[in-house]
Amino acid sequence: MRKIYLTILFTGILLALGSPIKAQVSLSLNFNIGSQPVWGPVGYDEVQYYYLPDIESYYYVPQHRFYFLNGGRWIYSSSLPARYANYNLYNGYKVVVNQREPWRNHNVYKNKYSSFKGRHDQQPIRDSRDSKYFVNKNHPEHNNWVKQQKQNNGNDKKQNNGNKSDNKKKGGNGKHKK
Repeated sequence: MRKIYLTILFTGILLALGSPIKAQVSLSLNFNIGSQPVWGPVGYDEVQYYYLPDIESYYYVPQHRFYFLNGGRWIYSSSLPARYANYNLYNGYKVVVNQREPWRNHNVYKNKYSSFKGRHDQQPIRDSRDSKYFVNKNHPEHNNWVKQQKQNNGNDKKQNNGNKSDNKKKGGNGKHKK
């Protein structure tokens, strides 16, 4: 009951304080859409790791590293080893894992997701037309999205400047010039 009360209280405070606070709060949430690889599946705002059942490997999104077994030991690299040269990251199934160092529980993931091997029914971020993915610098629509953001910001500045010039005509502070 106390958690519900605190949640309601916190929400009420945020609503009462207005939009500047909302912007700060949204920035502090854990979203990493822009840092996810474009071969990652759509539908996830926060991803730490992808498990790749076809090759029994992991990809760590924040550091852009692959973790895979090599000689019985887990190692990492910025790219997959040569033995996976024919593996297509865009087509292979990816399981989102938000657990620290998931390879430590590899047998759990291997058993749980073995049925996903060979599946190719996920839409990659690259092919999504949802504008929230355009923030990703590797998305094909990213440059258009950046241009649109600049145009939107320019329009906002022009509107604000217009308001300032209107205030100057009126004396700027509500007082009339003599």
